[in-house]
Amino acid sequence: MTAVAALVMFVLDAVLIVVFSTFGRGAHSEGLGAAQVWGTAWPFLVGLVVGWLILLVARRAPGTVGSGVAVWISSLVVGMVIRGIGDGRVPHWSFIIVAAVVTAVFLIGWRAIRAAVLRRKSPAA
Repeated sequence: MTAVAALVMFVLDAVLIVVFSTFGRGAHSEGLGAAQVWGTAWPFLVGLVVGWLILLVARRAPGTVGSGVAVWISSLVVGMVIRGIGDGRVPHWSFIIVAAVVTAVFLIGWRAIRAAVLRRKSPAA
């Protein structure tokens, strides 16, 4: 995998975290300005960076479903911990569940679709 391909995958993950944050703010009729969305997204983006650093250190291909799971868990856990530290309390359980499901669909989903497309393109063995 080329560095450019990996960078594109990282940017896609980051965009999806911002989309998650934007949808969440919109669902609660909260402000959608750049600073407001950033305020929601940045803890999860920090988690995303941590997940990607883990992939790089472990020399894992970032486009696999397994790597998506690692990035998802890192984004979710680090994001929730940072939010909890910032608020001084554990995020509400319903937010944790929604965030877990949506970020899983986003961060693992595109990798699962990619894997299916690559399987279809590979010659039958």
